[in-house]
Amino acid sequence: MKGDFYRSPGKNRIRGAARKLLKRKRSVLTMILAGIALLYVLFDNKGIVRRISLEMKRQELTAAIARAREETKELQAVLKAVEGDRKTIETLARERYGMAREGETVYRIKRD
Repeated sequence: MKGDFYRSPGKNRIRGAARKLLKRKRSVLTMILAGIALLYVLFDNKGIVRRISLEMKRQELTAAIARAREETKELQAVLKAVEGDRKTIETLARERYGMAREGETVYRIKRD
């Protein structure tokens, strides 16, 4: 009879605390492992952050290529105009290099 009513409070308390601690250790360990996996996925060499930065760089380079192509087209048009037109050559010589015909005077305005 004594065994039915009397329980050792120390043993049950210790077992309950041990179970809680074990569960807590498992959840903490699981959270740590999940955190490590998340950091690996985000910041690895093939991770998401690297992927985003490479994508942004690709977009910048694509835009630079498009600008270079436009500039090339413009320069080819100027080259084509210069090769065949004496008036265009004269205009470029006057505007860019300050050249003048005989008897003309070139005035240069200083810009601040």
